[in-house]
Amino acid sequence: MSKLMSAVKIGPFNFSHRVVLAPLTRMRAEEGAKPGPLMAEYYAQRASEGGFLIGEATIAAENGNGYLGAPGLYEDSQIAGWKQVTAAVHAKGAKIFLQLYHAGRQSNVDVQPNGSIPVGPSEILHGGVAYTTSGWVANTPNRALTIPEIQDLVESFRTAAIRGKEAGFDGVELHAANGYLFDQFLQDGSNKRTDIYGGSFENRARFLMEATKAVISVWGSERVAVRIGPSGNWGDMSDSNPEGLFTYVAEELAKLNLAYLHLIEPRIAGNIEDETKNQAPVASQLIRKHYKGTIIAAGGFNKESAAAIIEAGDADLVAFGRHFIANPDLPERIRNNWPLNDYDRPSFFGGTEVGYTDYPFYKQAA
Repeated sequence: MSKLMSAVKIGPFNFSHRVVLAPLTRMRAEEGAKPGPLMAEYYAQRASEGGFLIGEATIAAENGNGYLGAPGLYEDSQIAGWKQVTAAVHAKGAKIFLQLYHAGRQSNVDVQPNGSIPVGPSEILHGGVAYTTSGWVANTPNRALTIPEIQDLVESFRTAAIRGKEAGFDGVELHAANGYLFDQFLQDGSNKRTDIYGGSFENRARFLMEATKAVISVWGSERVAVRIGPSGNWGDMSDSNPEGLFTYVAEELAKLNLAYLHLIEPRIAGNIEDETKNQAPVASQLIRKHYKGTIIAAGGFNKESAAAIIEAGDADLVAFGRHFIANPDLPERIRNNWPLNDYDRPSFFGGTEVGYTDYPFYKQAA
């Protein structure tokens, strides 16, 4: 049997296999950024006994959205919808972590409260797109956050983590990749600050470390995780020394005894898979040298490459995106060598049940 299908432990939890549902922005939340029955059905379909799911990017602060239809936990009114999701997952015998994010400069005034200007570490013109009632549109130029505002955002992540506990999640992952706010602070292409949140690796990582510790104060370290993308360039992201930066971040996070560190491999550029890129798992090979805890790798994996990275010891679990979208019973298909459904890329973001909850299970199709 492939090690991909062997038992593994994450924090206090034991899982029967190492196939993880990646956090996937699907933009099916109802008005008010609230999950509804359709989202609960989607997650329940992909839950199985002894399985592990990571929820989609969930807005931690009111000004943190970049995508119409993304869910939130910045208000108490959003808890009830998430309770439907977690209850449905737990009923299938699986566990689910909440992923919290803030889009930062990757946003547009049309998805900001009262049409306010998006925020970021520094005022820098950049590319990238947001999703609004007009569809995919260019990001609005952002303004720079003040130090008190940064500290308020740390508190927003803490209170969102509290709501996540009330909603029934099993832990929290902070999304510090894909050019969103934590990533914007980390990389010097987007962070030109000269205060305590800019300049050195330590200063640029300060916001992420403060927020991580704030969430740990709610959940305990063994139920908290962080996702980073050392090779990501989505939204005009860049750094003058990415290897030095991300190995520093990994070493600092290793001190916190997290549930896991989640790494995006270079084949994934933000939310979109670049199928022309080499699939070699270079991020995990690099970071494993500096992080000895549990690692989840994500980024264009198939059954064979996932098994290979686990056998090599560079990752402990693998998160699947597009294949889990199209195959709600993916772990069972991998275990039994059953063929996979083809995925429908145009329905990835936003829409109805089409391309969301209507993919057939293998046994149904057979």
